[in-house]
Amino acid sequence: MNPETVLNMFRETGALLEGHFIYTSGRHGRQFIQAARVMQYPDKAEALGKALADLFREERPELVVGPATGGIVLAHVTARHLGCRAVYSEKDGQGGMAIKRGFAVPSGIRALVVEDITTTGGSVRKTIEHLRVRGAEVVGVGALIDRSGGAVTFDCPFRPLVTLKMESYLPDELPEDLRAMPALEPDDIILG
Repeated sequence: MNPETVLNMFRETGALLEGHFIYTSGRHGRQFIQAARVMQYPDKAEALGKALADLFREERPELVVGPATGGIVLAHVTARHLGCRAVYSEKDGQGGMAIKRGFAVPSGIRALVVEDITTTGGSVRKTIEHLRVRGAEVVGVGALIDRSGGAVTFDCPFRPLVTLKMESYLPDELPEDLRAMPALEPDDIILG
């Protein structure tokens, strides 16, 4: 699956919006991504999961792990196409991520970590750290979209379906085009 096909899926479902947005950080930008909007469609989720599985098939993952919440559905559909199990990591209450709920992570298991959108890679790094403490071999990281423009790296293979450089601006540094349009609240934009 090529990057333009992925981006078209995101646009069609309202998962990638263009305009003027204020991000959670308080910074402003021209694009907004909410992967849950594309993942709500089983056919699109399956196609995206298959595309990620195809990128890592040669690494022979035995377990796919998705950080909660964005990686849960993606881990499931990716694992389905790899013929292995899927689990998820969640906040551990101490600033890290952990695999809880009695999910087995045998020592030596080959694990693939998948995430919907990477920005800084923090949740993925914490998940990798937890997996390694439990003795897993992390064979790679897959993402639907790397919105860092390639700035995010990991100490294992990282293969996003799409890499975007999403610029953001402080409120007092807005370019002319953003100053000229009102900021939109992405959650208020409801599509079909």
